[in-house]
Amino acid sequence: MRAAALVIDMVKDTFFEDRPYPITPLAKAIVPAINRITAWARKNDYPVVFACDSFLEDDFIFRGKMKPHSLRGTSGSEVTDLLAFHAGDVYLPKRRFSAFYKTDLDQTLRGREVDTVIVCGIATHFCVLATGLDALSHDFSVVFVDDATASFSAEAHQSALNLYRRSPLHPLLRVMTVEEVLKL
Repeated sequence: MRAAALVIDMVKDTFFEDRPYPITPLAKAIVPAINRITAWARKNDYPVVFACDSFLEDDFIFRGKMKPHSLRGTSGSEVTDLLAFHAGDVYLPKRRFSAFYKTDLDQTLRGREVDTVIVCGIATHFCVLATGLDALSHDFSVVFVDDATASFSAEAHQSALNLYRRSPLHPLLRVMTVEEVLKL
Protein backbone atom coordinates (compact mmCIF):
# COMPACT_ATOMS: atom_id res chain seq x y z
CA MET A 1 0.00 0.00 0.00
CA ARG A 2 1.15 3.52 -0.83
CA ALA A 3 -1.23 5.99 0.79
CA ALA A 4 -1.92 9.71 0.71
CA ALA A 5 -3.70 11.70 3.41
CA LEU A 6 -6.40 13.94 1.93
CA VAL A 7 -7.60 16.69 4.27
CA ILE A 8 -10.83 18.17 2.97
CA ASP A 9 -12.01 21.78 3.51
CA MET A 10 -10.36 22.55 6.82
CA VAL A 11 -10.17 26.24 5.86
CA LYS A 12 -9.92 29.39 7.92
CA ASP A 13 -13.45 30.53 7.02
CA THR A 14 -14.86 27.54 8.89
CA PHE A 15 -13.06 28.57 12.07
CA PHE A 16 -13.64 32.35 12.15
CA GLU A 17 -15.07 33.14 15.57
CA ASP A 18 -17.15 36.11 14.36
CA ARG A 19 -19.32 33.98 12.06
CA PRO A 20 -19.30 30.40 13.25
CA TYR A 21 -20.93 27.80 11.07
CA PRO A 22 -22.92 24.98 12.67
CA ILE A 23 -20.06 22.63 11.77
CA THR A 24 -17.39 24.75 13.50
CA PRO A 25 -17.43 23.03 16.93
CA LEU A 26 -17.35 19.57 15.32
CA ALA A 27 -14.58 20.62 12.93
CA LYS A 28 -12.51 21.92 15.84
CA ALA A 29 -12.97 18.61 17.64
CA ILE A 30 -11.33 16.61 14.81
CA VAL A 31 -8.23 18.82 14.49
CA PRO A 32 -6.05 16.65 16.80
CA ALA A 33 -7.09 13.50 14.90
CA ILE A 34 -6.25 15.08 11.54
CA ASN A 35 -2.87 16.21 12.86
CA ARG A 36 -2.19 12.60 13.93
CA ILE A 37 -3.11 11.30 10.46
CA THR A 38 -0.94 13.86 8.65
CA ALA A 39 2.02 13.23 11.01
CA TRP A 40 1.68 9.48 10.34
CA ALA A 41 1.57 10.12 6.58
CA ARG A 42 4.68 12.30 6.64
CA LYS A 43 6.54 9.79 8.83
CA ASN A 44 5.78 7.11 6.21
CA ASP A 45 6.76 9.44 3.35
CA TYR A 46 3.16 9.53 2.09
CA PRO A 47 1.83 12.69 0.45
CA VAL A 48 -0.38 15.02 2.47
CA VAL A 49 -2.90 16.99 0.42
CA PHE A 50 -5.01 19.83 1.79
CA ALA A 51 -7.94 20.17 -0.62
CA CYS A 52 -9.59 23.48 0.16
CA ASP A 53 -12.72 25.24 -1.01
CA SER A 54 -11.66 28.13 -3.21
CA PHE A 55 -14.75 29.68 -4.78
CA LEU A 56 -15.21 32.65 -7.05
CA GLU A 57 -17.31 35.51 -5.66
CA ASP A 58 -20.14 34.92 -8.13
CA ASP A 59 -19.79 31.14 -8.13
CA PHE A 60 -22.73 29.05 -9.36
CA ILE A 61 -23.13 27.22 -6.04
CA PHE A 62 -23.94 30.50 -4.28
CA ARG A 63 -27.18 30.70 -6.25
CA GLY A 64 -28.66 28.27 -3.72
CA LYS A 65 -28.86 28.73 0.04
CA MET A 66 -25.08 28.53 0.51
CA LYS A 67 -23.57 31.89 1.41
CA PRO A 68 -20.27 33.01 -0.13
CA HIS A 69 -17.28 31.72 1.80
CA SER A 70 -13.74 30.50 1.15
CA LEU A 71 -13.34 32.96 -1.69
CA ARG A 72 -10.31 32.43 -3.88
CA GLY A 73 -7.46 34.76 -3.00
CA THR A 74 -8.71 35.46 0.54
CA SER A 75 -7.27 34.13 3.76
CA GLY A 76 -10.59 32.36 4.36
CA SER A 77 -9.72 29.77 1.69
CA GLU A 78 -6.38 28.90 3.31
CA VAL A 79 -5.70 25.90 5.56
CA THR A 80 -6.62 26.67 9.16
CA ASP A 81 -3.68 27.48 11.42
CA LEU A 82 -4.99 24.79 13.80
CA LEU A 83 -3.56 22.14 11.47
CA ALA A 84 0.10 21.36 10.88
CA PHE A 85 0.91 22.34 7.28
CA HIS A 86 4.48 21.45 6.22
CA ALA A 87 6.61 22.64 3.32
CA GLY A 88 6.24 19.37 1.39
CA ASP A 89 2.44 19.26 1.71
CA VAL A 90 0.19 19.98 -1.26
CA TYR A 91 -2.31 22.85 -1.16
CA LEU A 92 -5.08 22.04 -3.66
CA PRO A 93 -7.72 24.73 -4.26
CA LYS A 94 -11.02 23.28 -5.44
CA ARG A 95 -14.19 24.91 -6.74
CA ARG A 96 -16.56 22.02 -6.20
CA PHE A 97 -17.27 19.29 -3.68
CA SER A 98 -14.87 16.60 -4.86
CA ALA A 99 -11.14 17.27 -4.66
CA PHE A 100 -10.86 15.42 -7.99
CA TYR A 101 -13.29 17.59 -9.96
CA LYS A 102 -11.34 19.75 -12.46
CA THR A 103 -8.11 19.57 -10.42
CA ASP A 104 -4.86 17.72 -11.02
CA LEU A 105 -5.26 15.52 -7.92
CA ASP A 106 -5.44 12.30 -9.93
CA GLN A 107 -2.13 13.05 -11.69
CA THR A 108 -0.53 14.28 -8.46
CA LEU A 109 -1.35 11.00 -6.69
CA ARG A 110 -0.38 8.78 -9.63
CA GLY A 111 2.92 10.63 -9.98
CA ARG A 112 3.65 9.68 -6.38
CA GLU A 113 2.53 6.07 -6.95
CA VAL A 114 -0.38 6.36 -4.50
CA ASP A 115 -2.96 3.56 -4.55
CA THR A 116 -4.93 4.38 -1.38
CA VAL A 117 -6.38 7.64 -0.08
CA ILE A 118 -7.06 8.29 3.58
CA VAL A 119 -9.84 10.89 3.63
CA CYS A 120 -10.52 13.20 6.57
CA GLY A 121 -11.96 16.68 7.12
CA ILE A 122 -15.39 18.19 6.54
CA ALA A 123 -18.19 17.67 5.69
CA THR A 124 -18.60 13.90 5.85
CA HIS A 125 -21.93 13.88 4.03
CA PHE A 126 -20.80 16.25 1.28
CA CYS A 127 -17.21 17.00 0.25
CA VAL A 128 -15.57 14.11 2.12
CA LEU A 129 -18.03 11.67 0.57
CA ALA A 130 -17.78 13.22 -2.93
CA THR A 131 -13.98 13.06 -2.79
CA GLY A 132 -13.93 9.46 -1.55
CA LEU A 133 -16.37 8.24 -4.16
CA ASP A 134 -14.47 10.06 -6.91
CA ALA A 135 -11.23 8.52 -5.65
CA LEU A 136 -12.83 5.10 -5.97
CA SER A 137 -14.00 6.01 -9.48
CA HIS A 138 -10.37 6.89 -10.29
CA ASP A 139 -9.29 3.40 -9.09
CA PHE A 140 -7.88 4.37 -5.70
CA SER A 141 -8.73 2.43 -2.56
CA VAL A 142 -10.45 4.68 -0.02
CA VAL A 143 -10.47 4.92 3.76
CA PHE A 144 -12.91 7.32 5.41
CA VAL A 145 -11.55 8.14 8.87
CA ASP A 146 -14.53 8.11 11.23
CA ASP A 147 -12.99 10.15 14.05
CA ALA A 148 -11.15 12.56 11.72
CA THR A 149 -14.23 13.63 9.75
CA ALA A 150 -17.26 15.66 10.78
CA SER A 151 -20.62 16.93 9.55
CA PHE A 152 -22.96 19.61 10.85
CA SER A 153 -24.25 17.03 13.35
CA ALA A 154 -23.04 13.74 14.78
CA GLU A 155 -26.16 12.08 13.35
CA ALA A 156 -25.47 13.28 9.79
CA HIS A 157 -21.84 12.16 10.12
CA GLN A 158 -22.74 8.67 11.31
CA SER A 159 -25.56 8.30 8.78
CA ALA A 160 -23.18 9.05 5.91
CA LEU A 161 -20.52 6.64 7.14
CA ASN A 162 -23.02 3.91 8.02
CA LEU A 163 -23.89 3.66 4.33
CA TYR A 164 -20.35 2.41 3.70
CA ARG A 165 -19.43 0.43 6.82
CA ARG A 166 -20.64 -2.81 5.23
CA SER A 167 -20.08 -1.86 1.64
CA PRO A 168 -19.75 -4.67 -0.91
CA LEU A 169 -16.70 -2.72 -2.11
CA HIS A 170 -14.74 -3.70 1.01
CA PRO A 171 -11.69 -3.65 1.18
CA LEU A 172 -11.56 -1.08 -1.64
CA LEU A 173 -13.77 1.24 0.43
CA ARG A 174 -13.49 1.16 4.22
CA VAL A 175 -14.42 3.17 7.27
CA MET A 176 -11.71 3.12 9.94
CA THR A 177 -10.70 4.99 13.08
CA VAL A 178 -7.48 6.96 13.45
CA GLU A 179 -6.02 4.14 15.58
CA GLU A 180 -6.78 1.60 12.85
CA VAL A 181 -5.21 3.82 10.18
CA LEU A 182 -2.06 4.28 12.24
CA LYS A 183 -1.59 0.48 12.21
CA LEU A 184 -1.71 0.19 8.40
